[in-house]
Amino acid sequence: MSTKPAKLPPLDLSKWRKLPTLLMVVGGAIALSGLGVSVGINHDGGRQFAFSWLLAFMFCLSICLGALFLVLAHHLFDAGWSVPIRRFCEHIASLLFPCMAFLWIPIGIFRKFLYSWMTVKHPDEARISKQPLFTQTGFWLASAAIFLVWWVLTRGLRSWSIKQDTMGGSLPTHKMRSYAYWGIFAFAGTLTGGAFMWMKAMEYHWFSTMYGVYYFAGSVWMTLALVYVITMILSRQGVLTDVLHEHQFYFIGSLMFAFTVFYAYIHFAQYFIIWNGNIPEETFWYVVREKGTWFSIGLIIIFGHFFAPFLGLLRIDVKSVFPYMTAVAAWAWLMHYFDLSFNIHPVLHPNGYPWQWIWLDFGCLAFMLGVLATVFLKKFASAAPYPL
Repeated sequence: MSTKPAKLPPLDLSKWRKLPTLLMVVGGAIALSGLGVSVGINHDGGRQFAFSWLLAFMFCLSICLGALFLVLAHHLFDAGWSVPIRRFCEHIASLLFPCMAFLWIPIGIFRKFLYSWMTVKHPDEARISKQPLFTQTGFWLASAAIFLVWWVLTRGLRSWSIKQDTMGGSLPTHKMRSYAYWGIFAFAGTLTGGAFMWMKAMEYHWFSTMYGVYYFAGSVWMTLALVYVITMILSRQGVLTDVLHEHQFYFIGSLMFAFTVFYAYIHFAQYFIIWNGNIPEETFWYVVREKGTWFSIGLIIIFGHFFAPFLGLLRIDVKSVFPYMTAVAAWAWLMHYFDLSFNIHPVLHPNGYPWQWIWLDFGCLAFMLGVLATVFLKKFASAAPYPL
């Protein structure tokens, strides 16, 4: 069965040119309004705004980290099929610094609303055992170190890739491979550190050795959905037509299918181990997420994050059907949003999903996506669309 899609006419993207700016303006206005409501009417000092901002940040961070992993994997395996998608993945990964570092600043400002251990006057055993990491100084130093590693890694990979366009030769290839050699270990450590310090630390009594892998699996899954759509658009516009592998879209779709299963395995394994251990220090995290509408959100994740995309991606031919895969990609983004909400919002709203604040969640998310899209498009325009 052939998996090569039929040649389609170019897309009319003129009406989408102002979308990033519109997202920034409208999303920024909604976010500022939400901050005012959170501080004034809700009288929580901006606590709700902090949670909505963190949710949007971890969502956007997933995109950048997923792209960085794809670049690292390309160099580690010396892959050929991933060359056409490497350049724009490098651009997305480079958004980790300074863009994501800039967007992290409100988290640092509102940190005491997000992390209860920062306001505990008499630390309990759970916090003492995590020192010096779970201290004010440890929090700032760890966060700064994580962004520093991401800056060095993404800057090196992207700069040597662009240099190779003009200088040629094998030196840039060896340099990028050397970055990937140590970078994959640094990537694993910093991704885990970021997931722990900025998301899991909201409930510092709870612990899971699989949490970093859990966040990684969801991040790459959602990023692959974005990569598929970008590749499809660039192919339709004739930008990548000459360099795309015959089975390019099939390979990306197959990776989406693989990470659908991998994410489900990690999430189920985490739940099963905690359920089987039956230790109060571990089980309380899931007990809270079985109350009110959080139980329904959990079912949405089970069926929407795994069963629906698993069954939807089983067939070989559908991976090259653009309208179908675009819908699957949009669904992946929505499921990842629910997944992160399942991790973050129950800390502040243990009785159910805060539907009354969903407008603030999407406002913060729209603003960040607008910022990232604007910077990405400038980076994309500044270099060749694929490695020369």
